[in-house]
Amino acid sequence: MKDFVHHSLSIQECVKELKEFEDLLASKAVLKEREEILPFFRDNHHLAAFLGTYIPDIANPNRVAIEYDIFGDFACDLAVGDSGSETFLLVEFEDARPESLFVKKGAKATPEWAPRLEHGFSQVLDWFWKLSDMEKSDDYENRFGARRVAIHGLVVVGREQTLQPREKARLKWRQDHTIVHSKRVSVITFDQLARDLKYRLSRYPEAARAD
Repeated sequence: MKDFVHHSLSIQECVKELKEFEDLLASKAVLKEREEILPFFRDNHHLAAFLGTYIPDIANPNRVAIEYDIFGDFACDLAVGDSGSETFLLVEFEDARPESLFVKKGAKATPEWAPRLEHGFSQVLDWFWKLSDMEKSDDYENRFGARRVAIHGLVVVGREQTLQPREKARLKWRQDHTIVHSKRVSVITFDQLARDLKYRLSRYPEAARAD
């Protein structure tokens, strides 16, 4: 599923898959990207597609790809698109560890951004560079359905149980204010991802009828 496939979203299936995701997060303090996180979203297409709702213009996440190839040079863990609004979200998953967000350096009172987080963010920058370079090509139009589409980035990394209020505020500020080449790049924890998806699903009447 490294290329886009058509997807028909089921809210009821999303609710079931979210419960499995919450159970996975509750079962371990640490989750590995390749061994646990990517396999989960590879097997749970409805919840994977629903991540697209992080972008308001993705009303119908009907295109989904896992480990999506970006013109041979890069790959993102998850890509979700709305063919109607021509809007896409590219997602980078990193390890779900408390130390994936901030690390203590020497005697400094304020921890630094962790290499794992910065790696994920740099990945998104490289995707945007490559996409900008290829934007006017036929291959770009074949992939995305138009010569110009809206593309946003999301990095999901770390756990928040050990975060201090100051670091939570730093992460929130970074999430709210990072724009790269007119594209939004959000950085969130896996715990926030689960909360946000649960809230968004609660706004759908179908969710109340899910078993």
